[in-house]
Amino acid sequence: MAIEKKQRDPTTKKEAGKAKKEAPKKAEAKAKKPAKKAAAKKDAKKTAEKKTPAKAAKAPAKKEAPNPKAKPAPLVVRASSRYVRVAPRKARLVADQVRGLQIEKARALLQFSPRGAARDIGKLIESAAANAENNHDLVADEMRVAEITVDEGPTLRRFRPRALGRATPINKRTSHIAVALSPEEDL
Repeated sequence: MAIEKKQRDPTTKKEAGKAKKEAPKKAEAKAKKPAKKAAAKKDAKKTAEKKTPAKAAKAPAKKEAPNPKAKPAPLVVRASSRYVRVAPRKARLVADQVRGLQIEKARALLQFSPRGAARDIGKLIESAAANAENNHDLVADEMRVAEITVDEGPTLRRFRPRALGRATPINKRTSHIAVALSPEEDL
């Protein structure tokens, strides 16, 4: 058996009149909505054209003249060493001691430091000083350590045999160290 849906039939004259009046209003409202949207888009385009004419949009931007009173950026000489076989946590302890020091003081501190990372950082600072002398014609002894960063490099994963056939991991960490030297400023 198929169940048929009953269509709603207006039984009174009032309801029939209301249905006839509402149907054309709904159709008009649907037709007006797209027309209103299209008109709004046209108005938006016209106002945008008034604000930015085509000539102004095609004109190249003017470059500002350099300010003669502005100080030039200080020269920074860089050197970096990657894949250094020292844990970054240990190297940062030495880097923190050297940061901001003059080259002579940094050399003395690193020469007598008992930490293993001091040797690698000392070599890197010597390399940056050589870069300053050869590439930029600066006096290395008048430089200071402006920046020194120690980032983590790839970890070498090894395993150590243990009792009862077990194995424990050994992580051999590496570091990427970067140094920036800048000329000493007279304060």
